Amino acid sequence: MCAICSGSLPLFNIIGAVISGLMVGALARWFYPGAVVMSWLTTIALGIGGSLLAGLLTHRGREGFNRAGCFTSILGAMALILLGRTMGWG
Repeated sequence: MCAICSGSLPLFNIIGAVISGLMVGALARWFYPGAVVMSWLTTIALGIGGSLLAGLLTHRGREGFNRAGCFTSILGAMALILLGRTMGWG
């Protein structure tokens, strides 16, 4: 089996995380009430962070780490927007 088929190339995991982070972050910014001003890099980091936050919350002690669904990832990113605004980051 080739390395690409087995999913053992970490570069594809990183590229996938960046692309999904961009989509999740952009959707979270769109659904969040009010203007959310941030760069694309911050949007990607917000999406990745929201996905990780949602994954940790939905994991709840089960063995291994399972990624959260798209809806919960968007909710996690929106929670990070709220947290950032309350701490004065934008």
